[in-house]
Amino acid sequence: MIKSLVVAAATNNAIGKNNQLLWNLPNDLRFFKNVTWGMPVLMGRKTFEALGNKPLNGRINIVLTSSKFFKKEGTVVVNKIKDAEFFATQNDYKELMILGGAHVYSQTIDDADKIYITRVHHVFEDADAFFPVIDEQKWKLISNEDHFKDEKHAYDYSFQLWEKKP
Repeated sequence: MIKSLVVAAATNNAIGKNNQLLWNLPNDLRFFKNVTWGMPVLMGRKTFEALGNKPLNGRINIVLTSSKFFKKEGTVVVNKIKDAEFFATQNDYKELMILGGAHVYSQTIDDADKIYITRVHHVFEDADAFFPVIDEQKWKLISNEDHFKDEKHAYDYSFQLWEKKP
């Protein structure tokens, strides 16, 4: 099964502050929805809460938590990443989309096959959550689509796909 990280990260790899995104990029939200639609999505409990504390429509929502008591209707709750992988495999999914947060990304990047990243071309100095550095010795940039700031997007950004080198 393919394991893919899906993230929006700034030039300095910032992904959030106080469990919230640092920007509002409508095209990124559309990209995120298109990439993850119909797929199982794995996220940590804090990320789930930051997304409105409700399941994302059109996707199987898997919430990773250390709590043995966390339950939320419309989600699959797991206590280990391997349990999420097992669930996805047992249900014949070909790809597991990993949505973060920072701790989940750091635990899964070495075992991932792809990274779908919206690279926000700005440095956010006050961020408190970061995506791991993409080691270009291990990863290859497959595609890059640049977009420029406009009336709806405060920052330049790029949609990128990285794949693990063989």
